[in-house]
Amino acid sequence: MADDAPPQQTFAAWVAQFAATARAAGINDATLQAAFGTVRSLPRVVELDRAQPEFTRTVWDYLDRTVTPQRIALGQTRLAQVRTEADAAAARHGVPAEIIGAIWGMESSYGANTGNTPTIDALATLGFDGRRAGWARGQLLAALQILQNGDIEPAAMVGSWAGAMGQTQFLPSSFLAHAVDADGDGRRDIWGSMADVMASTANFLAHAGWQAGQPWGLEVRLPPDFDAHRADASVRQSASEWAAEGVQAAGGAPLPPLADAMLLLPTGARGPAFLVGANFQAILRYNNSTSYALAVGLLAQGLAGGPGVQAAWPRDLLPLSRSQMQALQAALAARGFASGTPDGLMGPATRSALRRWQRSAGLVADGHPTPDLLQRLQAP
Repeated sequence: MADDAPPQQTFAAWVAQFAATARAAGINDATLQAAFGTVRSLPRVVELDRAQPEFTRTVWDYLDRTVTPQRIALGQTRLAQVRTEADAAAARHGVPAEIIGAIWGMESSYGANTGNTPTIDALATLGFDGRRAGWARGQLLAALQILQNGDIEPAAMVGSWAGAMGQTQFLPSSFLAHAVDADGDGRRDIWGSMADVMASTANFLAHAGWQAGQPWGLEVRLPPDFDAHRADASVRQSASEWAAEGVQAAGGAPLPPLADAMLLLPTGARGPAFLVGANFQAILRYNNSTSYALAVGLLAQGLAGGPGVQAAWPRDLLPLSRSQMQALQAALAARGFASGTPDGLMGPATRSALRRWQRSAGLVADGHPTPDLLQRLQAP
């Protein structure tokens, strides 16, 4: 294809080439015609995919927006309306109805906002654009398999701009692996069948390692002399061992029997602390964001009539922007605490490097980046 070919023609050629690949993978012509007969490139999808926000949201701001009294109250009402389906899913897969309901609330506001972007168009656009071509091609092939199986009509296969679908926003590959036909109609319908929505979500978490009978985690109080360096994913032990170190439940009850628990300090040593176990990790496999997993746990807690976060968030702490984070990473490297190429993203390597520097400087080694720490690092 010539470089000066019209963009739509280039997209059409890409779709034709992909259709040949899909046909070789077992997708029939009727499905290809139904899926690609009116397929369009969506420039807005490319814009959203390439956007890299400069400013990050604090954990408390995220929770303020997602775990609201209104969302809890609405969730209790909506969960009561689908209690039969939710309880059936909970009994079958070992995942509490409130956890299923919390993901439902987080992903689509209990079905009110499932997205209206045609899934085939979104994934074909991402595959053609090239930034995540391999991933998008795999998801697009999975979407074609869903159509060929007859689970949903092409016109009804809609969702987010990134290809997530239905009331709890499954990617096509997750749908193929985990969606359940709980109502027995021969279709796995995560758009309209509440039995299928509840069961599919629970099935995903069960396959992600959910441990029946265990909580996602709980808020805890740390002893005054606690070493914040131990609040790290690499330090995991039983709840009884944490209790022996002086860790207590915020509400005063005994710690639940978690076998492989870690301490989580989302905003460093000054903020709330949580003890989380295998089920928190299962939620992370649904969406690999600590803030998201924490929101799901706290929303589920609220749906069950439990308390919110009791300790105060350090709302005076400002988050670092992406460019500030890059500067922090560069400053750490300059002092001999390298964490890889500075990319402005806070990951395990950067957290470890920051903790090592904090210890060397006689500071609380909580690995939480702040403007003050950046200023100290950049000082002569």
